Amino acid sequence: MTAHAATGSETTALSWLALALTPGLGPTRARKLAEHFGSAENVLRASLTELEAAGLHAAAAQAIGTGKSAARALEELGKAADAGARILTLDDPTYPPLLRQIYDPPVAMYVRGNVDALSAPGLAVVGTRHPTPYGVGMAERLSCDLANNLGLVITSGMARGVDTAAHRGALMGKGKTIAVFGTGIDVIYPRENQKIADSILATGGALVSEFPIGAFAAPQNFPIRNRIISGLAVGVLVVEAGEYSGTRITARCALEQNREVFAVPGNVTNRNAWGPNTLIKQGAKLVATWEDVWEDLPSDVKLKLVPPAQPGTAVAETAPLFDDKLSPIEKKVFVLIKPDESTHIDELVERLEPAVSSSEIFAALFELELSGKIRQLPGKNFVRSF
Repeated sequence: MTAHAATGSETTALSWLALALTPGLGPTRARKLAEHFGSAENVLRASLTELEAAGLHAAAAQAIGTGKSAARALEELGKAADAGARILTLDDPTYPPLLRQIYDPPVAMYVRGNVDALSAPGLAVVGTRHPTPYGVGMAERLSCDLANNLGLVITSGMARGVDTAAHRGALMGKGKTIAVFGTGIDVIYPRENQKIADSILATGGALVSEFPIGAFAAPQNFPIRNRIISGLAVGVLVVEAGEYSGTRITARCALEQNREVFAVPGNVTNRNAWGPNTLIKQGAKLVATWEDVWEDLPSDVKLKLVPPAQPGTAVAETAPLFDDKLSPIEKKVFVLIKPDESTHIDELVERLEPAVSSSEIFAALFELELSGKIRQLPGKNFVRSF
């Protein structure tokens, strides 16, 4: 970073970041400490004796009192700038108001992309890392429709499975989406989601993390970040989650934060249906279409959103079954592939030959997959993208 005299806002951001980086402090304790001393800046000015008197354990008091936390924060600001990230702190006027209201909001967040997207009405879409084709299809479809028809910002955690499907669906619906990382803002995890991260930034969305630059994918980070996923949104939609899934943490956070909870019902014989089906039994809103979400949104949120189209028109407008770009053979193949269960390539060949040769079927599958209309699953199985 170029050396210059720090402005008041920069000093405040540096102070909050120093508290966030202090070992063993945590967001709740950092906020209470700032309240005790009158501001985050005053905490950094406090003596070791004053810090210990305020109840800080020795390691945290030493880090602040000796200036180590402030030095680390200054270094971190430079790293954030190099990564193209902005740091939002609790005192920043652009800090998302909904997130500020939760019990333990992060006192400092790294943001790449459109900061305004964090304050726009949004819905979190979360679920298992190992979804069925039905789960992937529902996450994509609902995220696409909610983004396209209502203008809701779709928030999720960039993990494999339902999270990735939610981000992809929002992008398909020409909407904005926010990915909350369990790593540093400069660490794309999983790596195969680099293109999705790039698309999120290119379409007015944002990447968010409270972890320092370079932080790796430590298992304990992901449950911690879940409160941010739900905290940024007006509600949480659960699509497939097992009994011991991390998604349960996000749903619990949503309830504690007084957010709306929605769930997509699942096949009772599928272990991934345990989470949403249990939530529905406990009072979560059952969701089959985007209209189900619209009906239960708070009135003040509805006023900020795009007025919904007439029921029954949205799906055809946002995701037509066919378009002019499909060849006749591609249409024949596509119509045999289902959104809720996989179809094996042998079944396609059996049903289409001899009218369509196997080489033509293979070529059609390749083109459909390339255009994003279908996805290939292990074992030469295929399913519609949404």
